[in-house]
Amino acid sequence: MQRQPVVSSNVASIGYDFEGSILEVGFHSGTVYQYYGVTQSVYAAFMNAPSKGRYHAHFIKDRYSYRRVM
Repeated sequence: MQRQPVVSSNVASIGYDFEGSILEVGFHSGTVYQYYGVTQSVYAAFMNAPSKGRYHAHFIKDRYSYRRVM
């Protein structure tokens, strides 16, 4: 999945698979996670959030099943 770089102190890049509803988040630490069942509206809100790290913590982390891919 291709991710787009974002401006954030914690999140480095974000990608989304529209067919599979999979959100992929790369962090500055080098880790990458995929989150499953994420709606397009959540992805859009994440991309537009003024604080990507805060949005991730409040609306994505621990709300969706996930796996570490890197």
